[in-house]
Amino acid sequence: MASAYKIQEHTFDMVVVGAGGAGLRATFGLAQKGLKTACITKVFPTRSHTVAAQGGVAAALANMGEDDWRYHFFDTVKGSDWLGDQDAIEYMCKEAIPAIIELEHYGVPFSRTDDGKIYQRPFGGMTTRFGEGPPAQRTCAAADRTGHAILHTLYQQSLAHDAQFFIEYFALDLIMDEHGACRGVLALDMAEGTLHLFKAQGTVLATGGYGRAYFSATSAHTCTGDGGGMALRAGLGMQDMEFVQFHPTGIYGAGCLITEGVRGEGGILRNSNGERFMERYAPSVKDLAPRDMVSRSMTIEIREGRGVGEHKDHILLDLTHLGPEVIHEKLPGIAESARIFAGVDVEKQPIPVIPTVHYNMGGIPTNYHGEVVQLRDGNPDAVVPGLYAIGEAACVSVHGANRLGSNSLLDLVVFGRAVANRAAETVKRDGKQAKLASDACDKALSRLDKLRNANGGTPTSVIRDKMQRTMQADAAVFRTGETLAEGVAKMRDIHASFADVKVTDRSLIWNSDLIETFELSNLLDQALVTIVSAENRKESRGAHAREDFPDRDDANWQKHTLCSVDEAGNTKIDYRPVHMYTLSGDVDVIPPKKRVY
Repeated sequence: MASAYKIQEHTFDMVVVGAGGAGLRATFGLAQKGLKTACITKVFPTRSHTVAAQGGVAAALANMGEDDWRYHFFDTVKGSDWLGDQDAIEYMCKEAIPAIIELEHYGVPFSRTDDGKIYQRPFGGMTTRFGEGPPAQRTCAAADRTGHAILHTLYQQSLAHDAQFFIEYFALDLIMDEHGACRGVLALDMAEGTLHLFKAQGTVLATGGYGRAYFSATSAHTCTGDGGGMALRAGLGMQDMEFVQFHPTGIYGAGCLITEGVRGEGGILRNSNGERFMERYAPSVKDLAPRDMVSRSMTIEIREGRGVGEHKDHILLDLTHLGPEVIHEKLPGIAESARIFAGVDVEKQPIPVIPTVHYNMGGIPTNYHGEVVQLRDGNPDAVVPGLYAIGEAACVSVHGANRLGSNSLLDLVVFGRAVANRAAETVKRDGKQAKLASDACDKALSRLDKLRNANGGTPTSVIRDKMQRTMQADAAVFRTGETLAEGVAKMRDIHASFADVKVTDRSLIWNSDLIETFELSNLLDQALVTIVSAENRKESRGAHAREDFPDRDDANWQKHTLCSVDEAGNTKIDYRPVHMYTLSGDVDVIPPKKRVY
């Protein structure tokens, strides 16, 4: 059966899966270092989800007021609710400055100050003087289309450095050898229906998050966590999956994102009484509190009957006082989104908003070089040879339990760059690759054949809808042991129901039914791991808010969850320690304390 499929083989030094900000920064960085690099992507690169990132990218450039990367380090550790690895956070905050100046030199059209420097805006949780000073203006912006500007620039640079692109290729599975090393990836050319084996010394997973496991998400429909799905099928554990960020301001009913940059420019959240309620919850920073806090505050307002609209089920984001000039210059895309998706003229009316799934703090565990690590023989930092992960697909744990806004574009750029630097040191140009076993692709091919011919009773869309509604209801902004236990039981049933999936189209050419089924399989594994990890963590920390365990418990739970799942849907939980140490003497470890703003 497996032999019925012909496979075209390609050999590269490095292969990158995904062409968002992280994938492109790695692709062009690797090519720039002289490594023969392929980038496989299921959508055209400039259609990757990074294009939707609006507000900006954090770096302590101090262009618009006092700042220091050590303040950025402090804010990120505090934002992570002390679950972030402080060595990786130091690396990210220190490297932010050269990484952003590089982007400027590569051609990113940042907005400018009057004296020509990169424009920077305030963002939630970003402060000066280790939280004692006023809010920092740290977020470098290209109006409210920063991700779009960065993505286009990185794609142009990748082409300029002769990286090879395989566009509209869907990555099916990692090819692992008998020693547990990753040797490449098997992919399907969706346009031609042909199979391609990409053999490489290093495989970089840059496939983004799995937000589409939820019913309402700001993520594109392509955000199905394909890298995480492949990693779980390869027997690897995923880290800190219980931490899912809800962005406070998704457009009510549409889920479309309204950037935190709106609040950075002075936008205000109001309840049905017209009250600026964030003054009660975070008196010092108000609407610029971190996202988990703002989302919970909004949810409390709605629960206590101060929601807006006929169902009293959302909140208003008011920009009317900002004036047309600020809106046209700083927030043109937001005005357009509000008009299209909410039917609102932001100069005259507030935008209806609700907390919406936005970002996955959890992912494939890595060190700060982007190398995938697993717990092996008592070593929590054992490197998986030949495998890297970056961006939202990865968990370097710079975000810990809650990511600060504008640290995700930074994460993409810094760790995409880190992988290129690491590979330049460790990968031989045109190095000889050991021969693959003749049956190396059999497992992936039999899975492809099984799904292509799946003739059960339940269409993919029905299983997907059940999964999304269960996750939305039971792994939400507030969680309890009871709802999580119910959610785990439901998710186990839904996961098992995939055995009865029905695929109607048997072809391999542009078979969207089959591709959506592959994507659902990736989502189901990660949804199950997420809700199992959430039920297991008996505390509240960052985005994981348990009403039955309202306090953070550092004695028992200051550790990373590792959760894996087998083909039968059995889950297994392990732990890795949080790195409470820094890389250099340039900054001190921030000891845990109560997280208030």
